[in-house]
Amino acid sequence: MVAPPYDVLSSKEARQRAAGKPWSFLHISKPEIDLPADTDPYAPQVYRKAAQNLRAMLDAGVLARDARPSYYGYRLRMGTHAQMGVVVCASVAHYDSNRIRKHELTRPDKEDDRVRQIEALNAQTGPVLLAYPPAPRLDELLESVSRAAPAVTVHSDAEVEHAIWVIDSDARIEAIGALFDTMPALYIADGHHRSAAASRVAAARRAASGQPIGAQSADWFLAVAFPHHQMRILDYNRLVKDLNGLSTEDFLERVRKAFEVEPAGEAVRPERPGVFGLYLDRQWYRLRIAPPLTQQADPVERLDVSLLSNHLLGPILGIRDLRTDTRIDFVGGIRGLSELKRRVDAGEMRAAFSLYATRMEDLMAVADAGRVMPPKSTWFEPKLADGLVSHVLD
Repeated sequence: MVAPPYDVLSSKEARQRAAGKPWSFLHISKPEIDLPADTDPYAPQVYRKAAQNLRAMLDAGVLARDARPSYYGYRLRMGTHAQMGVVVCASVAHYDSNRIRKHELTRPDKEDDRVRQIEALNAQTGPVLLAYPPAPRLDELLESVSRAAPAVTVHSDAEVEHAIWVIDSDARIEAIGALFDTMPALYIADGHHRSAAASRVAAARRAASGQPIGAQSADWFLAVAFPHHQMRILDYNRLVKDLNGLSTEDFLERVRKAFEVEPAGEAVRPERPGVFGLYLDRQWYRLRIAPPLTQQADPVERLDVSLLSNHLLGPILGIRDLRTDTRIDFVGGIRGLSELKRRVDAGEMRAAFSLYATRMEDLMAVADAGRVMPPKSTWFEPKLADGLVSHVLD
C-alpha cells in the first residue's frame, strides 16, 4: 500500500508500480493511473477519482482513523543512516508568520494542483518534511519511543525502512507539544507546494466560515519533523549540453581565471565546500575556488551552487537562469557520479559538475534571512512515504 511521494514518479511510472495493487496509495496520490492513459493529470475527473479511491479504502478498512489524537514516531533507515522524527500537524498560522520557514519559491500551477487535491479529498495525504533546530530533550524522548516495537514497519524498493510508533500517552503528547512550543522556528526541507496549498485551503475555509484561525482542522497541515542534525542532504549535480561555443582548451583557460584546476585520476566527489568536480572529454578535474568566497557573509552567495553559477555557469557558459535554460540538467546524488560520467560519455551532455552537498546549517541560515535557495540546491534522502499517516479534515 505504501508508495513513494507523488512528485517523484511520472504517471507512467506510477501506473507500472500500482499494477496489480488495488490498495496502493498511488491510486490516491496519482489517481490518473485509473483513467485512460491520455488523461490530463490536472483534469477535474482526476481529483474526483482520488476522492473515490480514498473513500473506497476507508470503507474497506484499509485506512482507519485513530480513535484519539496522537503523535507518531517515524524512523527512516537507509543503509547505515537512520533518523528518528515525529509526525505532527503543523500550524498554518506559524507558516503564515514565517515561524515555519521556507527556502524555496513555489510555482502557482503546482500550488493549484495541491489545493485541488486537498479540497477533493478533504484530507492531506502527503506530509511536509520539516527540520527542527537543536532540541536534545525532544531527541531523547523520540529515542525512548523507538525502543519499543513499532506499530508498522515497511521496506520500500529503494531499500529504505519506514517504521511508525503510535504516541498516544497523555504525558508524552504534552511533553512533545511543550518542547515544540519552545522552538524559535521550524524549517521546511521538502514540501513547499504542499504547505503553501494548505495555507490557501485554510484561508479559504476561514473566509467561508468566519471562524478564527486555529478553530478548524484545515488550520493545520500534515508534517514529519526530524532533528536537523540527523537529516541527510545529498549532492545535487549539474550537466551542461555545450561549452557555449568554446573549445575544451579555451573553456579550461577561462575556468582557470576563477578556479584552481587539477586533473584527477578518478571521479571527484568534493570533500569540502568550494571544491567541485568537472568531467569533460573522459577526464575528471578537481576545481577549487578561492576560500574567501566560501566564507562571505551572504548566506545565499556563499553556497556552492551559487559559486558555481556566479563564477562559471553564468559568465563562462552563459547559463544564467537555472529554471528555464534548456542547456542544463540536474542529477540527484543518490544516482551517483557514475550517472554523470555515463551521460557525458554517451554524448547526451558535454560536461558534468559534481558539488559538495548543501549543509542543513546553510539551508537554515538562508531561511532565517528570509531568502530563497537557488534551484536544485538540496536532495534529501531518504524520502518520506505516502500512505503511512494522513490528516483527514473535519
